Amino acid sequence: MACVALAARAPITLISMAKTKVVAVINQKGGTGKTTTTINLGSALSKRGKKVLLLDLDPQSNLSYSLAVTQPEATLADVLLGGKSIKDVIIPKDDLWLVPGSNELVDVEISLVTQPEREKFLKRILAEAKGFDYILIDCPPSLSVLTLNALTAAQEVLIPLQMEVLTLQGLDQIMNTVEKVRKAFNPGLRIKGIVVVMFDMRRKLSQEVLEYLRENVTEKIFDSQIRLNVKLAEAPSFGRSILDYDASSNGAKDYRALAAEYLGEPDGQE
Repeated sequence: MACVALAARAPITLISMAKTKVVAVINQKGGTGKTTTTINLGSALSKRGKKVLLLDLDPQSNLSYSLAVTQPEATLADVLLGGKSIKDVIIPKDDLWLVPGSNELVDVEISLVTQPEREKFLKRILAEAKGFDYILIDCPPSLSVLTLNALTAAQEVLIPLQMEVLTLQGLDQIMNTVEKVRKAFNPGLRIKGIVVVMFDMRRKLSQEVLEYLRENVTEKIFDSQIRLNVKLAEAPSFGRSILDYDASSNGAKDYRALAAEYLGEPDGQE
């Protein structure tokens, strides 16, 4: 049984990850640009000289599919179940590295519920992933045990957010969860910022929600907004990031700008 395999794992001595920034990309709703942001911010960071590992923690495996990794020999589930080291399942993809997900993560999540220190499994695993500047975790569209593991392992949280009224309610829930994890498991965790995605500046509602956020949310809202862009929607069909699929598109320009702002560096775009 999966739970036996999890329980039987020997304690792992944590290796310092001071040079690796682990970032949890979260939103409890589906279809909010979370996977798109994980892939394309990761790609934009890599093109600025950073070595980036993407980790697909979502049982739906949208991140893996979007990079044309559909039948990997092993996945993150195998690592969490103790059968593989994370080093065994990392796949190079263009200028990125990927730990693929699978629907077996559903079984892993069920097993984790009964385990002692269930929130620390991913942190222990990531301690073995050395040599990366950034590890970006594409979290499930729920505030689940898997997401709890991501928040316990991460130093930073990135929240992609559409400018819709209902997203404001969800944002409060995310922030409350981050605060609870900070107090209980990970005192160094912080929200890096909110990324405005699928932004349509022609819509009055988009402008109104953004204005409300700027007036009422104390967390950073990135100035670099990700505009609605057909090319962004097309890129996963070709298994590429937007920067590799169409570097001249607005989507590529927006994620390059976001990466520069994320790093605190000049954009360098015309």
